[in-house]
Amino acid sequence: MDLLRKKYLLHLKDKKFMKSFTVSLIFFIASLVVYYFAGKYATLKQSNYVTDIVLSNIRVYDVDFIFVYGAFAFSFFVALLCFYEPKKIPFTLKTIALFVIIRSVFISLTHIAPFPSQIAIDPNTFMSYFFVGGDLFFSGHTGLPFLLALIYWKNIRLRILFIALSLTFGAVVLMGHIHYSIDVLSAFFISYGIYRLSEIFFKNDHARYHT
Repeated sequence: MDLLRKKYLLHLKDKKFMKSFTVSLIFFIASLVVYYFAGKYATLKQSNYVTDIVLSNIRVYDVDFIFVYGAFAFSFFVALLCFYEPKKIPFTLKTIALFVIIRSVFISLTHIAPFPSQIAIDPNTFMSYFFVGGDLFFSGHTGLPFLLALIYWKNIRLRILFIALSLTFGAVVLMGHIHYSIDVLSAFFISYGIYRLSEIFFKNDHARYHT
């Protein structure tokens, strides 16, 4: 704990870090607000569902628990990582926020309805505020863990863990008919692109605090 306290004291005295941290936090909160309204808009404008090579050939499985609480556990774990490595917070938060903003744009462009046999998400959970039905392309459950794998690529244990989580969540959303197969497959490529954009847009944060 002494080492952690020293880390925080060091960063709290760093004006550049505090400025970057404040901007990253505001950007992250703003991205969640944008995503909420984008999801509501996409759901309001959704049209018809389409057939899918995977969903049309497998039955629906009750994966509600993993989908909801797995996402909570993942978020909590990422928060812990940032807590114990405060220098990585600005770049990590800004990259996640960029991911959320870009996904918000994507889901606002095309309004395909969910697959008809999709499992129902418990409306009493916090997840229901962020999963509104029309926010399909691309899969956040698949893409975000893969994005974290790229952020923590140098740590082989975290890299393997996040890739495994990405593949697991990808399978879960397909089994629950929550996402179309293209939502899952595209998430890996789009997330990689977002990470590369983040390296450009937040170059100083990456160089100063992420190494």
